[in-house]
Amino acid sequence: MKRCILAIAFLLAMPHLATAADAEVRIESDFIEVETDALLVKIKTKGYVSGTTAGGLLDKKTKARDLGFGLHVMDFLLAPGWREDEYMRDAKLHGDLPKHFVEGPQVCTKAKELKPEIIRGKGFVAIKFHFTFTDPGKGYKAGSTWEQTLVFQPGLRYFLSAEKITSVNSVDGLFYRIDMPGHIKHKNGDTFEQVYLSYLEKPYISASEFKDDFGPDAKFLYQRKDSKIPDRMIRAYQVKLDGKPGPWLAGMTLDPSIVCEAWCHQRSYICFIEELNRRAVKAGDSFGAAYVVGWFDDVKEMEKVYDSLKGKTKIIVGKDSFKLE
Repeated sequence: MKRCILAIAFLLAMPHLATAADAEVRIESDFIEVETDALLVKIKTKGYVSGTTAGGLLDKKTKARDLGFGLHVMDFLLAPGWREDEYMRDAKLHGDLPKHFVEGPQVCTKAKELKPEIIRGKGFVAIKFHFTFTDPGKGYKAGSTWEQTLVFQPGLRYFLSAEKITSVNSVDGLFYRIDMPGHIKHKNGDTFEQVYLSYLEKPYISASEFKDDFGPDAKFLYQRKDSKIPDRMIRAYQVKLDGKPGPWLAGMTLDPSIVCEAWCHQRSYICFIEELNRRAVKAGDSFGAAYVVGWFDDVKEMEKVYDSLKGKTKIIVGKDSFKLE
């Protein structure tokens, strides 16, 4: 264990690090950059943390960047039903969807710093983060953990990601909230062409639908029905490049049955919130999901990748290899 800690400390002390996978990792005081032949990725380790940072996923093929505050960003743990807590009941913000805090703080805005673990193997670079929740809601205790894994591979315009939650509380309906893929900053649809939500009857949504603010439950809301799980859980948007339709930025949850609720609403930006699990959990239980996040030329390409990995829920990283399970 001591040797492992020393190795990680050595890696973090080095400003430049070339990998055997023909990818480069650059480590600075408050961020990491991963560069492959297909992507340039920036990941904050201080400030607004978890996932990739705002505009931090550059598609080298088209020069497109993501449009929001980051990709696969982590929030907090929740349970159904209103309580007298700090969870806001503003209809435009959270809709009439009763929920309350189980554990916080919000990782992205309040964790402040995440210590990375960097693993290099043949044909990949993995970055892992870990956080222990410190702020329990009334009737709960703190101490649940969140782990995130990001995997980058040369030749791919997307990355693989996953998280695992281990709960210290027994909760009937525990779930967690993430941005998936990430929010969209825009003014009257100037930055993107359309949105794609695979689970809707009419999955293509024009940018014009997001001109005015509306709440999460006003339209485009997904709520899981165990009797009718969608074939795929793909949430994507098509960016504009030089005023013309460009590539798609997609977030794909590989096991659609894990998603319990998903929003796509307008609140000065498009809010791409996804909530997962909402099942009975006993203290000590772990749960999570796996994803594909990144750039695609069209929806058919997304579907092909999705179907090849469908059903996976975790990433296992070894010394020289990784696998989806």
